[in-house]
Amino acid sequence: MQPLKKRLADLESQFSDAFTKLGITEKQRERDALEVEMSRPELWNNPAHATEVNKRFSVVDAAVEPWLTLQTQLRDIVELMELGDESMLGEFEGQVTAMEAQLDELKKALRFTGRFDNHNVILRLSAGVGGTDAQDFTEMLERMYLRWAERSNLSAAIVERSAGEEAGVKTSVLQIEGPYAYGKLQGEHGVHRLVRLSPFNSDNLRQTSFALVEVLPQIDAPDEIQLDAKDLKIDVYRAGGHGGQSVNTTDSAVRVTHLPTNIVVAIQNERSQIQNKETALKILRSKLAQLQLEQHTSSITDLQAGESANWGSQIRNYVLHPYTLVKDTRTKYEEKDPQAVLDGKIDGFIASYLESEMGDAVQD
Repeated sequence: MQPLKKRLADLESQFSDAFTKLGITEKQRERDALEVEMSRPELWNNPAHATEVNKRFSVVDAAVEPWLTLQTQLRDIVELMELGDESMLGEFEGQVTAMEAQLDELKKALRFTGRFDNHNVILRLSAGVGGTDAQDFTEMLERMYLRWAERSNLSAAIVERSAGEEAGVKTSVLQIEGPYAYGKLQGEHGVHRLVRLSPFNSDNLRQTSFALVEVLPQIDAPDEIQLDAKDLKIDVYRAGGHGGQSVNTTDSAVRVTHLPTNIVVAIQNERSQIQNKETALKILRSKLAQLQLEQHTSSITDLQAGESANWGSQIRNYVLHPYTLVKDTRTKYEEKDPQAVLDGKIDGFIASYLESEMGDAVQD
């Protein structure tokens, strides 16, 4: 029984180390406090606040519960092992093996120690050079990230969308929610390039097109990124494009400009001007948070003018002709089935980026 005891001792040590590094005890206290707040009947006197509390509870609970479950399993098997029942040795072997596999999976969270890694994420996709092909490519990426979220058991929604005249989309803003959503997707930030035979060209010529993917940590708590009213220019105007009742008949669209950095966010999807303003401010906070990470500043007052991500930072090539290959230009990771990638199979790219970042951090 000694080898099994040694494995169990090693499992306990690894568990304790990871439990501490991830601050599970602190997260458990936050979850318990949120649970108490959710039990107060008067919470729903403020529906917006109640919704935020519920969303935060879901995020914290998803991060904490698997660790607490494994902790209980470990304690139970340690107690049984101390009884020294040799007849249960085979059962213990299976349970310890299962717990080792579970811990290996949970320890992947150790890759996410950045300030915003456990935040939800806002993805902003923009068509670049390539005309209709670029807009079609942007829609392909939109579908790819929605499929990836579905495969990863994360919730996803389209917040804002501007359709192309002929096909595809000019811009699309997605909101993806779940444990470590930003931490997982942060490496998708940059320019994506597609090479294929164009379905929009009568001569079926090879076409290269580009799309920009901005990955922004979703800032739900305004005090995380505090905005000064004097730094904001807010314009309202009549929404354009297709819409339901009231859209295009009232000045419901909102454009917010952050004067120090010249970052502009425009939202028109909602019927209410107030809702559009709240969404625009949330995205602006997210853009400023991402810019803070890139410029390594401790305060948004230190930020220099400029958008997060630019058209010079190409990160991935999707080649459909004359051969088939998707390759990351930073990590050199590649997949030979572009259709599978565009169907949401991007975990290999995510893992290789995170591994390369961890390696760089160790060297630093």
